[in-house]
Amino acid sequence: MRLRRVAITGMGAVSPFGKGSGLLFDALLAGRSGIARNPELDQFAELGPRVAGLVRNLDVMEVPRKHRRSMSPMSIYAYLAALEAAAEAGLDEAALASGRTGLVMGSTMGSVRTIEEFFRAYLPDASLAQIKSMMFFRVMGHSVASNVAQALGITGRVLAPTAACSTSCVAIGLAYEAIAFGKQDVVLCGGADEYHPLTTGTFDLMLAASSNFNDEPARTPRPFDRQRDGIVCSEGAGVLVLESFESARARGVPVLAEVAGFASACDVSNIANPEPAPLYRCMKEALDCAGVRPEEVSHVNAHATATTRGDIAESRAIAMLAGDGVPVSSLKGHLGHAMAASGALESIACVHMLQKQMLLGTLNLDEPDPQCAMVDLLRNNSERAVSVIVKNNFALGGINCSLVLRGYDD
Repeated sequence: MRLRRVAITGMGAVSPFGKGSGLLFDALLAGRSGIARNPELDQFAELGPRVAGLVRNLDVMEVPRKHRRSMSPMSIYAYLAALEAAAEAGLDEAALASGRTGLVMGSTMGSVRTIEEFFRAYLPDASLAQIKSMMFFRVMGHSVASNVAQALGITGRVLAPTAACSTSCVAIGLAYEAIAFGKQDVVLCGGADEYHPLTTGTFDLMLAASSNFNDEPARTPRPFDRQRDGIVCSEGAGVLVLESFESARARGVPVLAEVAGFASACDVSNIANPEPAPLYRCMKEALDCAGVRPEEVSHVNAHATATTRGDIAESRAIAMLAGDGVPVSSLKGHLGHAMAASGALESIACVHMLQKQMLLGTLNLDEPDPQCAMVDLLRNNSERAVSVIVKNNFALGGINCSLVLRGYDD
């Protein structure tokens, strides 16, 4: 069976820099940080971190009320990002409702804020009297996917992967496979998450959250850096429109880039701490899927969250794949870790890099950790030929995934 080539024809983003994929890339290019002190964390004396990457100044009234009632912030972020992506791809209501357009979107879990709201109302008297029915649609595991599908009128297949930090990378991969195998012609894909202090708290309990730069938020997180001290949690949504090259040509829309390969492989050595060999295997399988040799890769956009063990394991895996001949950087220094949204937001940035023939450096990488320096760590932006990018996302639980993105020039 001949697999169909898969194009990217639209992108949309909501991030700590605001609404818009162009705005996202402009901020990354300028070396801006989306991290700020979060006063909400001050109520938790037992927690060390006080910083986060939050979406601000978003007009939720852009979402029609009949849809907004069942949406938590993460679904609102995803809906607005999906609108932008669909508009760039030239998808009208008829195309969205054709049955040949699908949707694959996920989140780490349902809305934690809504879960908290539910139990604050329920627990004092063990009563459901104050519970609103719309709460359920905000906390169900497929809340983002179902809310966006309902709001956009998508009648094709709808999937909602949940794989923590790998969620939106998995979503893009599943969309790629659906199109490559002819199951759908067009798929909107990506992920979203909303911030809650418990997210930071979870990583702090695992001794994996940054707390040494509370008074200098823009200096953290610090992927690959000797002074890195952990993850900074953030929020947002990223959505890409994938479609077959035949569909894009028939509709007369520009191809922004190509998804050339995808792989997902589980690391069963430890549920929390990655090992290099499974990460290497995941990247190698993605390249094999794309028919790309390691020496043809222009850039590895690393998952690198600024945890001590994670950054080292990924560096060693990349060295196993390509030695020190491929520039490597992480966007977590700019964005923080947007959880289920991170893979899609970072993939959008990768498409911009392919289009603009330049690479983004790692923010806050001042002094590379020698244990990560076996690869070519890119500290500053660099104009150069860029044709193939490997995009990594690796999640707790050992859920690893890699994409191969290729530039396209009509």
